[in-house]
Amino acid sequence: MTGRAQLKSVTPRNDELTEAKRLELYRLQVEIRDCEQRAYDLFLQGLVKGTSHLSLGQEAVAAGFAGAMEKGDLSFCTYRGHAHTLARGVPMEKVLGELMQRDNGLMRGKGGSMHLTSVDHGVMGSYAIIGAHLPIACGAAWRAQYKGQKDVSVCFFGDGTTNIGAFHEALNFAAVWKLPVIFVCENNLYMEYTPIGEVTAVPHPAADRAGAYGLERIVIDGNDADEVFRTARAAFDKARAGGGPSLIECMTYRYSGHSRADPAKYRPTGELEEWMKRDPIQLYRSRLLAAGIGEGAVKAIEQDSKRKVDAATETCKAAPASPAEILATDVYADGGWAWRN
Repeated sequence: MTGRAQLKSVTPRNDELTEAKRLELYRLQVEIRDCEQRAYDLFLQGLVKGTSHLSLGQEAVAAGFAGAMEKGDLSFCTYRGHAHTLARGVPMEKVLGELMQRDNGLMRGKGGSMHLTSVDHGVMGSYAIIGAHLPIACGAAWRAQYKGQKDVSVCFFGDGTTNIGAFHEALNFAAVWKLPVIFVCENNLYMEYTPIGEVTAVPHPAADRAGAYGLERIVIDGNDADEVFRTARAAFDKARAGGGPSLIECMTYRYSGHSRADPAKYRPTGELEEWMKRDPIQLYRSRLLAAGIGEGAVKAIEQDSKRKVDAATETCKAAPASPAEILATDVYADGGWAWRN
């Protein structure tokens, strides 16, 4: 599997992976998988319009980081942001409602798949412009530093973002100012259709550039929620203590194409099947059972997740469409349509 031989194992001094925490991490992964699979099914039924970008196969990254966050920490996501939004506690019906353009959606159906935002849950937006949110995350971190607050900003992005100027500008700024921000590259080996390795001068597009900004090279198994959690916890501790930013490259894989319109025929034969042998959810389920956690507790999480998805689906189907009168609201600072000098 590409990248596995160079993964860095992280063993913290204080391992907080209690049984309760492991069950939480499993619940997050299962709920993300079930909700995103339902989003795909609803698309096939014509109930989700436009495109969307799923994280099927990448659930361990979102779960591991969310499990390590404290209340008040901030998440900055890409257009592939459903997983991170759900992981921060946003209800399923709010996410599915937004995808279905219903009035009960997170943003009343106006934002859609690529612009999920919930300030109440610390989700400070999903950004469709590649790399645009990295400098914004720096700004949020600078605010925390300036005011002496202890929240940490976490910025998630794909491997393709590492070849964007904003990536390098944000890293340099964060390193110079020792900002409490964590940059997380979800390296699923592909940009939109192009293998990242074909257009990048180094094997690991994020971690291999860390040294240029005085940061530690960190590459981890992004399909292992425990490893993601431990690495995230160490980075959060460092940031809160004034130690500055971290850059973490999580090796993972998306099971579907870049978006709904992509059949992913550019992938080599057998590559998907090889990665699915290390499916993050199946890997974690086996680990729970091996650790002595009963099958009943594991099945209860799985059944509860399906119940939540079914209930959310029915709620969204019954919800009204977004009303036309909100079309011109939330456009300018005063919430209206009028231009302001």
